[in-house]
Amino acid sequence: MKISVGAGDNALQSALRAGELEEIGLDRLNSAETAHDPLLPLMLAAERTRRMELATNILVAFARTPMAIAGACHDLNAFSKGRFVLGLGSQIKPHIVHRFSMPWSKPAARMKEYVQALHAIWDCWYEGRDLYFRGEFYTHTLMAPRFTPENLEYGRPKVAIAAVGPLMTQVAAEVSDGVICHAFTTARYLHEVTVPAINQTLAANGRDRRAFEIAFTPFMAVVRDEAELRQAQASLRQQVAFYASTPAYRGVLELHGWGELQSILHPMSKAGQWEAMGEVIDDEVLDAFTVIGDERQVAREMAARFGGEVDCTSISPQNMPDEALASFVAQLRAETEA
Repeated sequence: MKISVGAGDNALQSALRAGELEEIGLDRLNSAETAHDPLLPLMLAAERTRRMELATNILVAFARTPMAIAGACHDLNAFSKGRFVLGLGSQIKPHIVHRFSMPWSKPAARMKEYVQALHAIWDCWYEGRDLYFRGEFYTHTLMAPRFTPENLEYGRPKVAIAAVGPLMTQVAAEVSDGVICHAFTTARYLHEVTVPAINQTLAANGRDRRAFEIAFTPFMAVVRDEAELRQAQASLRQQVAFYASTPAYRGVLELHGWGELQSILHPMSKAGQWEAMGEVIDDEVLDAFTVIGDERQVAREMAARFGGEVDCTSISPQNMPDEALASFVAQLRAETEA
């Protein structure tokens, strides 16, 4: 299992110490699109590393055109000598329409076409094919030599798609190199819904599971004492409640018979009752969605729940000194590879 690390809110600072993270033994640095652009920190990290993969987890696809992303990701992949992984996510309708002022419709179908458009553009650049892509959502039919990159030796980036529901999971297995499972996923949902859907779709399309990556990181906290445990539990209750309030994720709850939670939490979120929402999450729900404990407990629980099916997971330094972080990475690697 590959072990990645999230760049966190201060992604630029993480990028500047990416070489140190690589020396600790981490396999990948993830940059998320939250308050900052997810691509810029990875260019800095590429300059400071030699082995570590660099990935967006995630970049909001529908906020940009395929052509804009094809160019930016080509540059980053070429600069990093083939170490870039483009992790795409759809986001949800309110953000796409009201934050990014972009169109929203049929997210799974649009994502599939988005990735197909990326590959049509890259086919033009890397394989010399004529650019002629006409779809329901995107059209790309013009490419002059002046706008074709010349540094093509490292080829196209890998593409992964963030997915929760069955339609987006199927799209990931049809057209991309991997799936990024949302943290609002339980071990049971992963084993009973996500992985079977991936395997069936890969088989139907003649694709090799060994060439497809399943990345998943549960809500996780490494704690050192009882006070940190209580603090982590309270924080993660609110985080689980936030995602449980989203109608798009109801299917995960329903698998466990907890669908009514979404009906309770959604109106609370509309009313801004964020702190009270956490109190709705009981210990059983919290345990299903989170892995909390000391270094050894978290490593063993990750291996027990997800070993053998998850190809890449991510950890958060959580203000760990480098020595403690290196120890945790070593324990997690030993447990998941045992």
